[in-house]
Amino acid sequence: MARRTKRKSKAGLIFFLLLLIGAGVGAAYLYNSPEFERVKPSIEAPKHLYWNKRTPIEITLRDNTGLRSYEVILSDGKHSVILAQGPIEGTPKSHTIKIKYPKKSTLDPKAKHYTLRVKATDKSLWNMMEGNSAAKTIDITVDSTRPNVNIIANSRMINQGGSALVVFQASDENLDKLFIKANKNSFKAQPYKKEGYYAALIAWPFTDESFDAKVVATDKAGNRRETHIPLYHRNPRYKVSKIRATDKFIDGKITDLASSDPEYDNIKDRLKKLKAINETMRLKNEALIHKLSRHVSDEMIDSWKVKKFYPLKNGKKVASFGDHRYYYYGSKDNVVSESYHVGYDLASTKMANVIASNAGKVVFAGENGIYGNMPLIDHGLGLYTLYGHCSQLLVQEGEAVHAGQVIAKTGMTGLALGDHLHFGILVQGIEVRPIEWFDQKWIKKFIDNVFEEADAIIEPGFPKFPKKKH
Repeated sequence: MARRTKRKSKAGLIFFLLLLIGAGVGAAYLYNSPEFERVKPSIEAPKHLYWNKRTPIEITLRDNTGLRSYEVILSDGKHSVILAQGPIEGTPKSHTIKIKYPKKSTLDPKAKHYTLRVKATDKSLWNMMEGNSAAKTIDITVDSTRPNVNIIANSRMINQGGSALVVFQASDENLDKLFIKANKNSFKAQPYKKEGYYAALIAWPFTDESFDAKVVATDKAGNRRETHIPLYHRNPRYKVSKIRATDKFIDGKITDLASSDPEYDNIKDRLKKLKAINETMRLKNEALIHKLSRHVSDEMIDSWKVKKFYPLKNGKKVASFGDHRYYYYGSKDNVVSESYHVGYDLASTKMANVIASNAGKVVFAGENGIYGNMPLIDHGLGLYTLYGHCSQLLVQEGEAVHAGQVIAKTGMTGLALGDHLHFGILVQGIEVRPIEWFDQKWIKKFIDNVFEEADAIIEPGFPKFPKKKH
């Protein structure tokens, strides 16, 4: 009898152990099963945002296995209203909610601050089949007022391919972005004299037939104001040239430039080689120039002034700005390549001194493909000067240069057939007409006078020069 009892006891123990093992295996399965995952959904939204009540707030919910439902509640501190709630169809791993301000509700329409509570639940069977839930509270500042923008002074006229200056005032307690939109280009404005005032040089690309410019200001709530800059337009004519591409030219300069870059060195066909250097390499070189000449400082300036540029003493013009050049091979109707000349070519004597007419900082001094040895100087306010085809460079990158300093010697490096200087001027990465900046009268009329007009408004009664003590 004792032996039988002992056997039953042993069998019961084994059964109990098997039951524990089974329970453990089951628990382990449930714990590791995808259906019982325990990762909470994520709610992609900032802790604080600005809202103009017109633009819907977008909130994205994400989950590693699938979303089930959501709820969004808006509160003004006294009253709350459910803006959105419900199940999410299917098993999406992401879902974007667009929150609109309710047209009718118990919320205070004059409230400047709200809280938005977002809750999301996934389709997991964890938590007694209820799933994993996540919640986030977002603080909202209401701002329905557009930024204030006033044009203080600007150049009266701009040439196609030319430059202009604008000084303006912009203010908003939540100001976010401020720039000038001119055609497809954006120009940065630099703080000028006092907080809330700005100055900017802008440019009309010579390849654009029409022009329109406006100051654009947006705040953190998405309110936007665009203010037109009143400018008269003038469309000067730019030269169109047909240039014969000879075998001597291709086998000489073009082949020499191709051999300097592995990207073009293996091109054997003459016409393909010409097109690769005159177009592909040119665009690559100009892209570097555009990138280096876009920077405008964030520092506030009290004044900005330049004298006319005269980079080469007794220099004679050998090519104009904006020429559209077509290269033909054999007959004139067999055009094989084209390009634009985006500078002003000057020549005097061989290896003549190249002068920096105004102070600035050298942002590049090295070899740049078709431009050869090339210094690039930043004169502030987004104005840059370029000196191409130099035989020698007498300045280094990062060096500060003074007006009248000899910075290089003319030459025929790059795509140049004779000793000359390719002089270019850029405004925030856009090539502009150098001839304007050669003219002190133009600078006085369209730059200096604009600053003087603006100064009289920004600092009325402030003397231009300190009075001498007697």
